[in-house]
Amino acid sequence: MQNGFSAYAAAARTAQTVVSPRELEASLLIKAATRLQSVADDWAGREGELDEALTYNRRLWTLLVTAVTAEDNPLPVGIKTNILGLANFIFNHTFRIAADPQPQRLGILVNINREIAAGLRGR
Repeated sequence: MQNGFSAYAAAARTAQTVVSPRELEASLLIKAATRLQSVADDWAGREGELDEALTYNRRLWTLLVTAVTAEDNPLPVGIKTNILGLANFIFNHTFRIAADPQPQRLGILVNINREIAAGLRGR
């Protein structure tokens, strides 16, 4: 698990010289959504990739929650609370998918990631 965090941190350091932190977060959310959507679209051929895609998404959301709850995060408390509630839903839904895998269940995670990414990009 530490390798994933190290890779994220390295990507973040590199990307900060090129893109804003918001754009990096949006790009990572889109990457997670794309991975989940790929599994859902080709369930018969890619069902074996489900755990990896869910783990990537969960780790990304864990990092986002960690950033949001940092003492120096300037977001208003209401937004922080909303993000934490959304993350809680995502974690619970992820566990439900892992317990009873069905491709149509991935759509919720895909849509949330895409919508949050759009918001981060100001769309």
